[in-house]
Amino acid sequence: MSDVRHVLVFPDRDAAEEALEELGGRFAGTREPELVRDALAGEDDAEDAQWLLVLADPEERLDAGELDGFAAQWDGWREEP
Repeated sequence: MSDVRHVLVFPDRDAAEEALEELGGRFAGTREPELVRDALAGEDDAEDAQWLLVLADPEERLDAGELDGFAAQWDGWREEP
């Protein structure tokens, strides 16, 4: 078993929460992702943050291209490891 993780980055909390709700239906069998707020460097304003969904993929079943397209629906993207 590997420690593969995918990080999907979203521009705001609403987008991240919407993606989180749809994630289970789109990628059946996905473990519950971790929702994380990532403050941008040098920014004090709470609005200036990105929101991350961290998905564990120990069986390496998730396709990077599909995750890219999924995140793009909310103006997000997948970070390369």
